[in-house]
Amino acid sequence: MRSLASPDTPVYVVPDENLVPTSDHLSRMVDIPPSRMFIIKKSLQVYREKFPGSPVYDASQGDGGASLPGTPPEILARAAQMQAEHGTGYDSPFGTAAFRQTVVEKYWQLEPDLGIGPANVVATVGGRDALTKAYRAMLALGHGRQGDALIVSRVPWISYNWGPYGVGANVILAPGHARDGWTYTEEGIQACVEFAARSGRKAAGLVITNPDNPTGQTIPVERQAALGRAALQAGVAFVLYDWIYHQVTDEEPMDLNAFLRHFDPAERKRLIFLDGLTKSLGASNVRSAHLIASEDVTRFIVARASHNVIPPFYGLAVAMAAYEMGYRAASRSIVEPTNASRIVLRDFLEQHGFTYILGKGYYAFIHVGPWLAARGWQDTEPLGQYLAEEHGLAVVPGAFFSAYGGEWIRFSYAMPVERTRGAAERLLQGLQALA
Repeated sequence: MRSLASPDTPVYVVPDENLVPTSDHLSRMVDIPPSRMFIIKKSLQVYREKFPGSPVYDASQGDGGASLPGTPPEILARAAQMQAEHGTGYDSPFGTAAFRQTVVEKYWQLEPDLGIGPANVVATVGGRDALTKAYRAMLALGHGRQGDALIVSRVPWISYNWGPYGVGANVILAPGHARDGWTYTEEGIQACVEFAARSGRKAAGLVITNPDNPTGQTIPVERQAALGRAALQAGVAFVLYDWIYHQVTDEEPMDLNAFLRHFDPAERKRLIFLDGLTKSLGASNVRSAHLIASEDVTRFIVARASHNVIPPFYGLAVAMAAYEMGYRAASRSIVEPTNASRIVLRDFLEQHGFTYILGKGYYAFIHVGPWLAARGWQDTEPLGQYLAEEHGLAVVPGAFFSAYGGEWIRFSYAMPVERTRGAAERLLQGLQALA
């Protein structure tokens, strides 16, 4: 029997060899700024006060629960009924067994020979929670070190910059050019690995988002797989595929069965997939997403989730109700008007000679460099304020994502067609007034 220290003596919870090493790096980190995404639309109030009664257009958001009908009421009602039947006691840190099974069998309809089952599924409290849990797993199970690198695109979603940094990963912006929508290349991924090595770091992960936020760029299935394989071969520990927008398409959404067959069984253990309800079901405030990963990864996440964030049942119930209905039918009220708006916006941008990126999902990334030059603005941050306050249109300045997007704006078309058309016309009016 192990001898115990005297109860009068302080003891650490873990053995000395397992203690977290001391470091002063926390005092030297850059302050993580709050996201400005939640305050952009406040500038519209200035316009409302100047022009009472004039319509305003919010093309800044990525929230189909605000700009479109959101989650169908019958799904919410079914989820409430499920909650009442289920009760309000604790569930497991992975969600529930029924949720895991529904994700595998009803949503992805995974084929048994792939070796992916309920134990590979973890429910999370929305996409940000999923990402944070994935980042921690990639650091710990990748090379077992804080301070290693996470590779993202040259113009990434804002939270890809700061979410990983907050849990101890250093973020590298991969090489990329505007003419290609800043998409990865095999050479660029290899360059990132070598860049990290020069500072004594390894690559814990690479994030591939499809369709992309903020640019809307869509990468063909075969290209996504090729980039993932190239990353693994270059020594990147994990590849995270963020597919939170993939259902918002006028083509077919991602097929996980077919996609996994691009990788051998050993490679599949180093892949993580994120999906959920926030975009395609307009369920931003329901906070329901899930990860699919190897059992090593899911066990790591579940053990830690048991001490911090456990997903509430209602979000799981909304997902199960939607998956059981058939997700294409469940998401129709978001996907169909967004797809229709995409056609209208593409025609408008073509007609007026804009340079733009417009794949699938929610967003167009529009180049506005000539109008910035006409006004003498260095980037799109003042343009965002100007459009909101003087023309009643909220967009997201590309400068918010990275300096490399400084001449671009993100324009959300997750709106009814008439609202998208009105927002596009306001954009043109505002830019023409600058010239």
